[in-house]
Amino acid sequence: MSNAAASSARIADVLAGLALAGLLVPEAVAYSGIAGMPPEAGVVALLIGLLCYGVLGTSRFAIVSSTSSSAAVLAAGTLLLAGGGANRTAVAAMLVLLGGLCFLLAGAARLGGLSHLIARPVLRGYTFGLAIVIALKQLPHLGGWPALHGDFVPLLIADLVKTSGQVHVVTLGTGLSALLLLYACERVRRLPGSLLVIALGVAASGWLAARGVPLTGSIQLQLTFGMPAWPGDGQWLPSVELAAALLLILYAESYSAIRGFALKHNDAVAPNRDLLVLGLANVLSGLCQGMPVGAGYSATSANEASGAQSRLAGLVAAVTVLLMVWLLLRWIERIPLAVLAAIVIHAVSKSWRLSVFRPYLQWKRDRLLALGAVIAVLCLGILNGLLFAIGFSLILLLRQLASARVSVLGRLANSHDFVDIAQHPNAVQPAGMLILRPEEPLFFANAESMMTLARKLIEQRNDIRQVILSLEASPNLDSTALESLGDFSGWLQARGIGLRVARLKDETRDLLQRAALPQLSSQALDSWSVEDAVLASIDASSATGNRTE
Repeated sequence: MSNAAASSARIADVLAGLALAGLLVPEAVAYSGIAGMPPEAGVVALLIGLLCYGVLGTSRFAIVSSTSSSAAVLAAGTLLLAGGGANRTAVAAMLVLLGGLCFLLAGAARLGGLSHLIARPVLRGYTFGLAIVIALKQLPHLGGWPALHGDFVPLLIADLVKTSGQVHVVTLGTGLSALLLLYACERVRRLPGSLLVIALGVAASGWLAARGVPLTGSIQLQLTFGMPAWPGDGQWLPSVELAAALLLILYAESYSAIRGFALKHNDAVAPNRDLLVLGLANVLSGLCQGMPVGAGYSATSANEASGAQSRLAGLVAAVTVLLMVWLLLRWIERIPLAVLAAIVIHAVSKSWRLSVFRPYLQWKRDRLLALGAVIAVLCLGILNGLLFAIGFSLILLLRQLASARVSVLGRLANSHDFVDIAQHPNAVQPAGMLILRPEEPLFFANAESMMTLARKLIEQRNDIRQVILSLEASPNLDSTALESLGDFSGWLQARGIGLRVARLKDETRDLLQRAALPQLSSQALDSWSVEDAVLASIDASSATGNRTE
């Protein structure tokens, strides 16, 4: 890169960092409100996240700060463990610290693919439902309703309807005006809508406070280390479970943002290193009684849209945030809560787009999974909804893998290809042979049912002298699959039917050679394709016929 290009990139990073700080500070304060934490918790977490990832991270665009989803999970967790007690901040710090330790352990174990435990339809459905819950719980700040408790959406809506007569008109007018202005600013490129509504809210704060509109209030920004309140008797298991939930949702959200922009700009990703960096940031945030942090998609997207070229933009944003809270803290304390609620609702409303579900409807895949995730969050709550959605996706996966589907293959005319005869009726089966292909990997949940179905297909014909089993879908075999395959081979041998296995992976071939199953000698495992197995069977049959003669 030339000096001129490098200088231009640094200027772009500085400008992006300055623009980003104006967005991140009000969001950090607002997300603290979602978690039921004091405003300084979000600011401390923002500073730590920006500095840690700016120095040690890998993505050029990722911005690590508190996120709406992790704030909602933290709120549910602290409510479960501490109720409405005064030690809620200490319990939150403990959960954030435990979550950071989970990140570090996962990074040390090189579990970079951990986020794949949450399928994309689950993540999108969960985010959609979570956005609804977050928006509903911000309505008391937006319009002066009494505070809402819990996250069961039908009950939240019922409480809002019951208390609709207690709406504070001036507060509601302030919140709706801020919300409309935020949506209007979306139409003007590079216009920082959140910064604009914050400035207007602060300017009118004296007039609004005199008419009963609540303000943010005092922020005691002290970056001091302290040990959190460790779980008491009987609370270790739920605390670890909540920390693991924080890990899953934060890393799924972070990795989605990091990988998405890496693919867009052809950048490399280092998921295990990112786990360690996020772990360090969350440990430090927990020790400083801050919020959980991750690479949120909205902040990362805003960073890229602002023209950032490297992680320098995040470091500039961190310095700018520090200057803002040092020089402008008394003005930040005068932000109306209705304006902060409008910023949160506007931020999460991007997750309400029904278009994210359109591919699943078009593909006719995972529709039930996405819908189930939405319903789970709305009806079971934030934490239970997430766990249910993940469990539901794993159950559906096991159900698919455990299904017994075996295809019968035949040769396409004038070709070397063997295909499913149910899909290609013109395919021809070789005389005296039955070629079978399990359509799912063989493992303990389906091996016996697969071999039972294979026996039924063999018993339907009385001319079979050779069976060829294509195991292209099975990269490995567990002990149950090996035993089932051995029983199947012995059953064939007792009926005078030969067996060959085709399209084996090297690891599976080595395993079958060590297992020494009936009929499966090295020669029976050496067919790289179905055609090779067919030709070898014909040759062996001819040789046997010649010896008989």
